[in-house]
Amino acid sequence: MAGEVPRALVAGNWKMNGGLAMLKEPRLLAGMLRDVKLRADVMICPPAVILRRVKSVVKGSKIKIGGQDCHWEPSGAHTGDISAEMLKEAGCSAVIVGHSERRTQHHEGDEVVRRKAQACHRAGISSIICIGETLEERKAGQTLDVVKRQLKGSLPDLATAANTVIAYEPVWAIGTGLTPSTAEVAEVHAHIRAELGRILAAESGQMRILYGGSVKPSNAAELMSQPHVNGALVGGASLKAADFLGIIKVYA
Repeated sequence: MAGEVPRALVAGNWKMNGGLAMLKEPRLLAGMLRDVKLRADVMICPPAVILRRVKSVVKGSKIKIGGQDCHWEPSGAHTGDISAEMLKEAGCSAVIVGHSERRTQHHEGDEVVRRKAQACHRAGISSIICIGETLEERKAGQTLDVVKRQLKGSLPDLATAANTVIAYEPVWAIGTGLTPSTAEVAEVHAHIRAELGRILAAESGQMRILYGGSVKPSNAAELMSQPHVNGALVGGASLKAADFLGIIKVYA
């Protein structure tokens, strides 16, 4: 229904952290969530080399598994890359694409992000498309323009509320401990929702828009209570089961 609030998603991006010793954390989290009634989906996105092990550890629990990136081709001569189809076979139901660390460190522009999101949809899994401004862009008053440009350039033609999630992550807030004010978060999320309305029309109200950038148990409730914030993309705080649970319980 058009007026319904989308079901929230709390996704943990482990980035390049976590080997086999980290398997105790998703095991602990799965146990902690066993008897908790949630109004949100929960996802962990570990490094690709332990995806299958994490999937095995959380089997039968409320935790879904996601990938951190993918190539846009289903196969080929792309040494070191992983296709969306491979990630699906490994147990992923979604893949993060366009994270600011990919955009800056690997020089991935909107067109590359769009192709990767399309690859996820081709493989039958969801894309979590990240957008967000740098500190310089925010200081220059360009935040809304940057978010609009990235959203328009990164969103595939066949994106729907069922196969796409948007994650707003101000680059300057990722891993720094800094967060925008709740008013700033609300402004950007409302702007994203309005832009989705122009692009997707009927689908716009149901597409989930996550906030990411130094989300932790102490600020999660305030951030997640803002209009059009439908969950969180969590970095460092997702590495410890107790901290991640503190964020997830906003939706308990």
